[in-house]
Amino acid sequence: MVKIILSILLVLAIIYIVPFIVYGLSLVLFGLKPPDGASPLMFLLSVFVSKIGTAIAFVLIFYFARNSLSGHWFLYAFIWWLMFAIGETGQAIGPNYSWKEAIVGVISETIYLPVSAYIVNWLIKV
Repeated sequence: MVKIILSILLVLAIIYIVPFIVYGLSLVLFGLKPPDGASPLMFLLSVFVSKIGTAIAFVLIFYFARNSLSGHWFLYAFIWWLMFAIGETGQAIGPNYSWKEAIVGVISETIYLPVSAYIVNWLIKV
């Protein structure tokens, strides 16, 4: 149980911090604009709550399927990456989300999903 909780906390930290670094760099380098409408604090809080759910699902799915997934962390990360990349594409097609934001999102996911999967695979062994 301790390893599951530790995995969730580490994954949460990774998937919360990496996008802010990538989006921050994009803001400086490419002029990507922060979201309009919400206060920065409310935006950060909403992202945090969303990432809590993602971290829990990411770890628990791996945990319950560890007999099949153990050692296949890169495949596990790729499956999640594919799901998120398709989601970013869908958001970019719709209103209020640019292709720049989608690309930055995919870059973030390309970094944080393999790192998260590696850590979960390392902590949760068969």
